[in-house]
Amino acid sequence: MSTLSPASQEIAATAARLVVEEGMEYGPAKRRAAKQLGLTGRGDLPGNDAVEDAVVEYLSVFCADTQPDELRALRALADVWMERLAEFRPHLTGAVWRGTATRLNDIHLQLFCDDPKSAEIALISRNVSYDVGSVKGPRGDLVDCLSLTVPCAALNEAIGLHLTILDRDDLRGALKPDARGRTERGDRLALQRLLEPPAP
Repeated sequence: MSTLSPASQEIAATAARLVVEEGMEYGPAKRRAAKQLGLTGRGDLPGNDAVEDAVVEYLSVFCADTQPDELRALRALADVWMERLAEFRPHLTGAVWRGTATRLNDIHLQLFCDDPKSAEIALISRNVSYDVGSVKGPRGDLVDCLSLTVPCAALNEAIGLHLTILDRDDLRGALKPDARGRTERGDRLALQRLLEPPAP
């Protein structure tokens, strides 16, 4: 039984459609959904867990025949890049880790580096072009995010790959589970377990 108000449920459902059909992040999707519905009260915005539940429901109803294969293709591509960037202790996060990604989602890796410039140097040495932006880090400060566009043969299209550069010390608290017992990220071994075919 949902404890959300009817307005919050409506925002969550509309936001879920935006997340799946347009590849939006949860925050912007919630704000756009509220605006579309004319529900501008801040108290009506649902939490990310509610949006995630709505995304899972939307996928099961509208994308059950395509989403599992698209998710697997993105996870396999993430695995390739995690192997290439193994020296930086890569962890997968975002929709590809959580299992709600479609071909519209980008791949988000967090790199835990001794030297924040070392990942850039590694990309330059491999002639990989990238853009530098910034995102909020775990301590609330801005950290570098390197954005690449990489080919995904399985989906026959280019996929965005974002590398958030974090301090090696940030890895200590990175795997704490949330209130539902889920982790926000996983290392390559954890990803490979997700890629294993289900037992017959």
